[in-house]
Amino acid sequence: MSDRREFLKTAPLAAYAALAAGSSLLNLSTAMAADAPKTEAGAYTLPPLPYDYAALEPHIDAQTMTLHHDKHHQAYVDGLNAALDGMTKALAEGGDTTKIHGLTHQAAFHGSGHILHCVFWKNMKPKGGGAPAGALAKAIDANFGSFDKFTTAFTTAAGKVEGSGWGILAFEPLGRRLVVLQAEKHQNLTQWGATPLLVVDVWEHAYYLKYQNKRADYVKAFWNVVNWDDVAARYDAAAKNA
Repeated sequence: MSDRREFLKTAPLAAYAALAAGSSLLNLSTAMAADAPKTEAGAYTLPPLPYDYAALEPHIDAQTMTLHHDKHHQAYVDGLNAALDGMTKALAEGGDTTKIHGLTHQAAFHGSGHILHCVFWKNMKPKGGGAPAGALAKAIDANFGSFDKFTTAFTTAAGKVEGSGWGILAFEPLGRRLVVLQAEKHQNLTQWGATPLLVVDVWEHAYYLKYQNKRADYVKAFWNVVNWDDVAARYDAAAKNA
């Protein structure tokens, strides 16, 4: 009987942790494990940028990159860890229903924000841009008609996000196809199980210092720093594991 009580106590924690870590937008089983590093104790940590703060200039400025990575992304890491810790404590104390609703929301928001930023940093590189090759290029042509049509769809989606959010190219495993999505905030307007391959952050903190209210100019500049090698690797992994 004691074993059953222990299972009933711990199983919700494990299930909740799995849900929150994956978040409502993301399927981490097909993402690269290094995207979301953890401490030995299991807490999420802020991954370092894979390049210098000024490496993406003139398209994305060093001041924006510093604030975006060190302050904004760190806040999502802290918020996710706090939500997970809070849920663990609430359930251990008997399932305080006055806290669980808010903690679930915070885990979805901060968890999605954390993972999307982890993908975002690696989706970019100095002297990037151009067009993809290989299997990813063939998939883009098959699903959108051409690379130009894909960039039109992606640019439009990113530019038309209402308020703050993301433009996303994702692999949708049920149909085994590429889709362009919008995310409002970080976690809304998704497709369950879709794996993000290419993301662009269109929260104002990602571009306002350089581009002010000209989001379209920022999204246009983003194409000059896209790391297609990273996007292709994500596509290969997602397609293989679908």
